[in-house]
Amino acid sequence: MAGQNKESEIDRINRQLSALREQTNSANADIRIQVQKRDNLNDKFKNLRQEINAFKNERDALNEKVKMLKQQREKTRAKIRTYIEEIKNNRQKIEELKKKTARENYRILQKEFDDIEWKIQTTSLDMKEEKRLVERVKQLETRLSVYRKIDHHIKKISELQKKLELFETNADATHKELTEIAERSQSTHAKMVAKIAESKNIKAEADKLHSTYIQEKEHAKPLSEKIKNLTEQKRKLQAAIRVEDEKRKKSVEQALKEKLGSQAKDKLQRGEKLSWEEFKLLTDEDSEN
Repeated sequence: MAGQNKESEIDRINRQLSALREQTNSANADIRIQVQKRDNLNDKFKNLRQEINAFKNERDALNEKVKMLKQQREKTRAKIRTYIEEIKNNRQKIEELKKKTARENYRILQKEFDDIEWKIQTTSLDMKEEKRLVERVKQLETRLSVYRKIDHHIKKISELQKKLELFETNADATHKELTEIAERSQSTHAKMVAKIAESKNIKAEADKLHSTYIQEKEHAKPLSEKIKNLTEQKRKLQAAIRVEDEKRKKSVEQALKEKLGSQAKDKLQRGEKLSWEEFKLLTDEDSEN
């Protein structure tokens, strides 16, 4: 291929390279945009995962609190059932004891008992009267003991009712706290589920962008290969032009050298004085021959 044709071919290649590089730069710009979007989404996904873990930890802690409060509530309810059963038992015992009484007035019986006791202690009695009074005291003691037992059970019921009220108050407070925490747990779980759904969408979008990035990189490979091949062609053409230029330069130099040598020989034959350059030129020709 002649030098001029090679230059034309290089110009053509340069135009192709310019167009291909413009396409490559445009493709790379698109790829960088896709990569930036993907990386931003991956960062967002990472932040969402951290939020999800925070919500999960909060929910689990709340659920653990709910579990503990349920156990506490169950213990309180068991204690309440025990107190209710004890109150019921004491009331039954009172009813049973009442059946043993003749519906007498406790105060009257107690006064009679006290009066007889006082009389026995302070009055001189004959044996028959003392025996009668002692027997009466025993009878009164037996009947009064029933009332004392009833009174004991009444006091026991009062104590149990106070404890029952306290436990019921605690049970209500525990139930209220449990309900509030359970609602917070449900709310936190709902937030976590929403974040999980959002993170899945973000991840899917990021994966889609990554796939697009891979595809665009693959599409850009032929452009790079063309640029590489054209650059190699251009390099070879430029090398060939340099070789031709070197040959042409040597040819011109040789022609000039021969011309000057011929002129120097003519001067020498005419007996004219040679310049140092002309003398050296003839000497070099003799050495080469």
